[in-house]
Amino acid sequence: MFETPPLWFITHACFYKYLISIRYSTGASSNPCSDTFCGYSPESEIEVKNVADFIRRNKSIIKAYITVHSYSQLLLFPYSYTFELAATHSELLKVAEGASAALRSLYGTRYTSGPGAATIYPAAGGSDDWAYDLGVKYSYTFELRDTGRYGFLLPESQIKPTCEETMLAVKYIAAYVQKNLY
Repeated sequence: MFETPPLWFITHACFYKYLISIRYSTGASSNPCSDTFCGYSPESEIEVKNVADFIRRNKSIIKAYITVHSYSQLLLFPYSYTFELAATHSELLKVAEGASAALRSLYGTRYTSGPGAATIYPAAGGSDDWAYDLGVKYSYTFELRDTGRYGFLLPESQIKPTCEETMLAVKYIAAYVQKNLY
């Protein structure tokens, strides 16, 4: 395996759901004080604009996209803005379930896998949906530990184990993508 993912395997950590395209409006708020604030316009935040521009410029070599959030112990994939299943739903689910099994192998932590809207709730602005619709076939969102006891305030003692087990899942996805380039 490799220590550092190659360029085609872009990992993007974000902590908020940003409205990347106007059509992703389900569940978003126009209130700037809301946790689900969608921004003043698509890609209005410079960080989102820069990542989106980078992905658009390099989409021919980006084969996977992973975004990391907390919390809920989920491994989600498109779609979250609609209940419609992605064209490659079966393969995305197979990979997600394999990655979840790899993650579980270290500490027994259980993740639920599935499309965002059906697995938790419809939500706008997911960058995995946007990347998938742009042509990045393997697009996933990790919702890390825990399931609600600590929520966003995960104890320090759980941070390293969360990183270790999540890396096993990321490596699983990377290995699968390497064997199934498109």
